[in-house]
Amino acid sequence: MSDGHEQNGHEHVPSRQRRRFPGISSRTYEHPADRSALVALRKLSGFDTVFKALSGLLPERSLRLLFLSDSVRVSDQQFAHLNVMLRDACYILDLEKVPPMYVNQDPQPNAMCIGLDEPIIVVTTGLVELLDEEEMRAVVGHEVGHALSGHSVYRTILLFLTSLAVRVAWIPLGNLAIMAIVTGLREWFRKSELSADRAGLLVGQDLQASMRGLMKIAGGNHLHEMNVDAFLAQAEEYEAGGDLRDSVLKILNVLPRSHPFTTVRAAELKKWAESRDYQRIMDGHYPRRDEDKDTSVRDSWRESANHYSTHVKSSKDPLMKLVTDLAGGAGDLGDRVRRGFGGFTNASPEPPQGPETGPSDSAGDDQPPRDGS
Repeated sequence: MSDGHEQNGHEHVPSRQRRRFPGISSRTYEHPADRSALVALRKLSGFDTVFKALSGLLPERSLRLLFLSDSVRVSDQQFAHLNVMLRDACYILDLEKVPPMYVNQDPQPNAMCIGLDEPIIVVTTGLVELLDEEEMRAVVGHEVGHALSGHSVYRTILLFLTSLAVRVAWIPLGNLAIMAIVTGLREWFRKSELSADRAGLLVGQDLQASMRGLMKIAGGNHLHEMNVDAFLAQAEEYEAGGDLRDSVLKILNVLPRSHPFTTVRAAELKKWAESRDYQRIMDGHYPRRDEDKDTSVRDSWRESANHYSTHVKSSKDPLMKLVTDLAGGAGDLGDRVRRGFGGFTNASPEPPQGPETGPSDSAGDDQPPRDGS
């Protein structure tokens, strides 16, 4: 627990008793798909050198100067309560160098961690005004989690490539190539947001505050009009509802986004908070940073593949059910696809019945269970 003493240059410790995680590795909270890619990149020889060289080509210095000149830098003299939260978050996650943090005038609630050489954290006035102290603490922890994982590198590259895609839109093949990379980075970054949500929970150690913050980002400062259980029920309805057409629309809706949908984030975070993995972390059992060099890329990719396989098998989404059927070799797949675009709701279609023929006793025997178990 926090003991109130100065460590690693942090003069402030959490305002209430929170568990600290000395030497914690970012692998502890990273989503499997996020972790596998990061482990692979960290193993690449010369990876750091390449990206430091690339930083000269990207507008990082311009961004730093922009925030320095046209935003408010958080310190003991400015937004002091945010400065305390920032130091608290770095103390809890044992991040020795506290990244600079800026408040930017923007009514849209948002926060980001960017930078190739050294990460910087930016929060908007819209977010500061929207969230209470405990909700904001989770957000600051979220951004410090990005910094600890090294996500700021990929966020900066994503911003650069998105801007570049607009500039070269008149070159068909060039634009397509860049947008293909951007699409891949966005998928990766969406998973990194789930990782950072977990880091925010490790810092705030208050699941209800994390849930409230996500609800406010979705629906504004009207908590008296909102309910956590009903909000999570929306995520369930979003995943399971509709037919194959809705599944396709979900994919199209999420492709241009850098963040998962808010209800999905809330459901994912609650699921992780209730897991044995989270309890083990809170009990002090977690991977250490000094063990990162011994991490196996193959094991990380295998874990990621297993996660996706389990997700597909347990998903209630119509398209994911169809993928499960493909893997299982469902004999009536063609009929299910045809029915899917007109109401893909049953685990197996009812066989045709003649005037004197009842339902076949063997119908649907080769179908997977519908309850996602």
